[in-house]
Amino acid sequence: MTTHLPIEDLFAWEVLDSRGNPTVACAARVNGVEAQAAVPSGASTGTHEAKELRDGDERYGGRGVRRAVAHVNERFGPAVVGLDARDQADVDATLVEVDGDRRFAFLGANGALAVSLAVALAAAAADGVPPYRHFAAGAEPLLPMPMINIVSGGAHAGSAVDVQDFLAIPVGATSFAEAVEWVWRVRRGTADVLRGRGHDVDLVADEGGLAARLPSNRDALSALCDGIARAGLAAGDEVAIAIDVAANQLWDGTTYRLATENRSLGADELVEELVEWCDAFPIISIEDAAADDDAKGWALAGEALSSRVQLLGDDLFVTDVERLQAGIRDGIANSVLVKPNQSGTLSSTRDVVRLAHTSGYATVLSARSGETEDSWLADLACGWRTGQIKVGSLTRSERTAKWNRLLRIEHDLGGPGTAPFAGAAALVRRA
Repeated sequence: MTTHLPIEDLFAWEVLDSRGNPTVACAARVNGVEAQAAVPSGASTGTHEAKELRDGDERYGGRGVRRAVAHVNERFGPAVVGLDARDQADVDATLVEVDGDRRFAFLGANGALAVSLAVALAAAAADGVPPYRHFAAGAEPLLPMPMINIVSGGAHAGSAVDVQDFLAIPVGATSFAEAVEWVWRVRRGTADVLRGRGHDVDLVADEGGLAARLPSNRDALSALCDGIARAGLAAGDEVAIAIDVAANQLWDGTTYRLATENRSLGADELVEELVEWCDAFPIISIEDAAADDDAKGWALAGEALSSRVQLLGDDLFVTDVERLQAGIRDGIANSVLVKPNQSGTLSSTRDVVRLAHTSGYATVLSARSGETEDSWLADLACGWRTGQIKVGSLTRSERTAKWNRLLRIEHDLGGPGTAPFAGAAALVRRA
């Protein structure tokens, strides 16, 4: 292995994500070996996320990314060519320096992340190691516990129900392969339950979940619970439930609007509702229980829920070290959703994972609703030992690409039952 592995060339172009919207792809060449990456985009986004740059012109309804691509080819690329591809921190610091803002307010985080990823993948390829080994940097890789979408609502499913995601966590599984197979049974069982109740389950949401229009959020929880039973598994002991409230999408500045139920709730009432759901169903993880800037709501949620569930901050923390530091200081939530495109570089994303782990917060590495066919997220989860991963459901190829990559990594690490698997211990708490 040489001591210096210079980036030889780098270029970007516009591609489409899983929702058919443009996104940035980038290729980097290192030691004659080329690797490429395309970045995802979210529909349910936090107000404090790193800046995603869109063109705002007539192309693609303003969602084109030619300006972001140009910034890679004309600004970011020339600045990193010649740098050591193995020195991710230096590459990413250069990207921040070129933009002038750590959240990429000027040149766009979508372009910056494409560069950051492509360089890392090219470095791994040039060294002849799989990406998860490169990301692990000498540590032992760890297969994550999957958190898998079963029923979708909110911004991912045309508000079929208000809560954005109802997910299954196979807490009793002893290998990644078993975890996926169990949730496949749960998804099929839940579809059968919903179909039996007269609901259309032929259409799927952005992340591949069932998109049935239900009269209430509690109906989704009930169907999922019955689906677990239909799968022949024990609710709570073998398969538990996670929900992503995505409260930002419900918040109107004063109350939380549950449109499908024609109700408006104050923060205290929303938390009471969540407590009631936890009493009635085996819920062990709740994401974004309050809007990102609703300090009162988060305080109420923490008081009522943090001792009994994994209280997960997504829009709250937006994969930002400073926001996570503030949350840890104030005792807000107890776990963090990690999305590289919220941050803009691999280094700043890794910093969030490290801070969370040293502070006793669990981490869930997450895809976005507008995904690509890339599978690098699976390698990040294993290499960084995030413990948990949230990709979407078990349908749609941009989702299965990640699950299939994890199944291959499991094979490479010794196979089911031998490969190190995080299991239920990865959750910060179990109800």
